[in-house]
Amino acid sequence: MPIEDDRILGTILKQAKTIAVVGASPKPGRDSGSIAQFLISEGYEVYPVNPNYKDMFGKMCYPDLKSIPGEIDIVDVFRNPDEVADVVDEAIAVKAKTLWFQYGVINQKATAKAEQAGLQVVMDHCIAVDHRRLIS
Repeated sequence: MPIEDDRILGTILKQAKTIAVVGASPKPGRDSGSIAQFLISEGYEVYPVNPNYKDMFGKMCYPDLKSIPGEIDIVDVFRNPDEVADVVDEAIAVKAKTLWFQYGVINQKATAKAEQAGLQVVMDHCIAVDHRRLIS
């Protein structure tokens, strides 16, 4: 079952240091970009992940999770729910701690696979909204 408990969500956000934003975009009006910038402003080490860009928000942009140096605490996913299977596989492979599916990203099969591999999963939640609500 995806995590819904505010205490656990708050703990995840407080303990995290690094966040990979999969589907990050520098295009104006894209939530993935504004949320990545918000997370940077809150002190997280943010790794934008999008194979279409070399850099974003003054940071190197990575083509996939496997290319990111170091540990990843949270994988924040802005992708079509039908396209998250590869992201789950990569998150498992890099031993990420938490998989965070943004609003509208609902995929029960992917969630079950991630949980079976030991990842915490948050589904259909906006990381920025929860951060503002629970931390800020």
